[in-house]
Amino acid sequence: MPRTFGDIDKTNRTMSDMEIVKRLLIFVKPFLWPLFFAFVLVLGVVGLDLMGPLILASVIDYLGADSMQFSQILLYVGYYLIIMVVGSVISYFQAILLQTTGQKIIFNIREKVFNHIERLSISQFNRIPIGKLVTRVTSDTDTLNQMYTDVIINLFRNVITIVVVFVIMFIKDFRLTLYISAVVPFVFIASVIFRKYSREAYWKVRGNLSIINAFLSEHLSGMKLIQIFNREEKKYQNFKDQNLTLNKSYLRQTFTFALYRPFMYMLFVVSLVIILWAGSLEVLAGVITYGMLFAFTQYISKFFNPIQDLAEKFDVLQSAFTSGERIFTILDTVPIVKDSVDATDLETFQGEIEFKNVWFAYNEGDWVLRDVSFRVRPKETMAIVGATGSGKTTIISLIVRNYDIQKGQILIDGRDIRSITLDSLRAKVGQMLQDVFLFSGTISSNIRLRNEDISDQEIVDACHYVNADRFIEKLDQKYEDPVRERGNNFSAGQRQLLSFARTLVHKPSVMILDEATANIDTETEEWIQESLHKMMNISTMIIVAHRLSTIQHADKILVMQKGKIIEEGNHQELLKQKGHYYQLYRLQYDKEHLLTENATS
Repeated sequence: MPRTFGDIDKTNRTMSDMEIVKRLLIFVKPFLWPLFFAFVLVLGVVGLDLMGPLILASVIDYLGADSMQFSQILLYVGYYLIIMVVGSVISYFQAILLQTTGQKIIFNIREKVFNHIERLSISQFNRIPIGKLVTRVTSDTDTLNQMYTDVIINLFRNVITIVVVFVIMFIKDFRLTLYISAVVPFVFIASVIFRKYSREAYWKVRGNLSIINAFLSEHLSGMKLIQIFNREEKKYQNFKDQNLTLNKSYLRQTFTFALYRPFMYMLFVVSLVIILWAGSLEVLAGVITYGMLFAFTQYISKFFNPIQDLAEKFDVLQSAFTSGERIFTILDTVPIVKDSVDATDLETFQGEIEFKNVWFAYNEGDWVLRDVSFRVRPKETMAIVGATGSGKTTIISLIVRNYDIQKGQILIDGRDIRSITLDSLRAKVGQMLQDVFLFSGTISSNIRLRNEDISDQEIVDACHYVNADRFIEKLDQKYEDPVRERGNNFSAGQRQLLSFARTLVHKPSVMILDEATANIDTETEEWIQESLHKMMNISTMIIVAHRLSTIQHADKILVMQKGKIIEEGNHQELLKQKGHYYQLYRLQYDKEHLLTENATS
């Protein structure tokens, strides 16, 4: 069933355990043979382990025999040692096989989750903190790792052990086995109750852990702002409250498990007392031997140890189910913007863009664009200006289908944009935004973006073309100079030039600049202006500008106001109209003139 990002924040589980198990087993299918061999090895380990008490029982009975021979005792000891050594070797290979297979399964799950997240729409990312997504890819998948590498095989091992132990005891003495059977219903009832409360407790833990991760991700990124406004104490209190909530959920989980395990131990002690009491009577009556009574006490331990281990594994299993559902919530989230069934690749792109009576709203009824129509011809440069909130950035977001329009049409070379696959569309459009994002790595890796088809020489040429080489050549390692997180070791202007080079080297048919020259020093702005004039000759260009001086050479300028185009023309034409654009230009000109006079006085 398709889900929305709102489901990620829900506080209760909605999927049944069986549904989760079925979906988790899908990831196991490619590794059925390794897991099959692991199960076979488990059968061998269980069989060898359960032979031990019978050998020890034979030794005890033989010690009471009249014709005891030391060589026979050594033979029993030899059998026992062989069983233990062979069992240990098999356990080693089983563990290696399981861990290797489990890591491969988790590797595939992480890739699938991350790949799906990449396909989600921008509007969906705007609705959930990044920290919660990070938790899905890391912490939740790690919890599943425990299930695949430890829980599943041990559940199988424990169930087999319980069944075989019960069968052996029943064959050896069905009376004693029936006495012990009286305890089994209490074990079942306790497990059912524990399962209910453990499930709820684990869901709370995973949900609160996700919330605190989101809090940390957001506030560590904004630590500079927190310190500027002296809000450390307030944010510390917020974190303390969330940490306390997480702590309470952990304590509830611990309390639930702390009740179950001692109760299981109490049932074990009761069963042991029953065996010793009833078994002693049978020994005195000559029904069983001392060795068999000892074997029964060993089997009781081997019967309850797996049950107690099942409690621990069930603890982890509930955590895995919770994490599994949270992961499936992501995988079931359908992208809002996606390829239509009949969408095809955009093989060639001349660069013609046309808006026909476009209406768009982020929230239903709250129109950001109102009946917008315009046309950009191939290799033409169009600029968009207007006040904040007039719809400038929205237009360029719609061109690459970050969002889908409610009414109207957007055409690329005469084709409706919704008939073009997203990958091929975005591959043809290069975007240079005001807030340039650089990844940790090197300058060359940030320009190449893992496209190995781009050569080192192409990177150098692109940087030279946009003037980025003017500061790169001064660096110690030049193009291999390290880039720290978000590129904070470079100025805003330098990051913007790297963004230009990154866009240019991928050879787009349309280039979009969103306030690319805002907040940049004068010298770097001159370099950027020079780069812009060069790039205008390469492909269609759409510029969202605040500084009108940067768009005077544009072929067409759209003036936006409250989601509508109120003026259209080139720089000179708009000045002659003496309308809204003229007023904006005069306002900026007077301001810049005043700043210049103040600087020279």
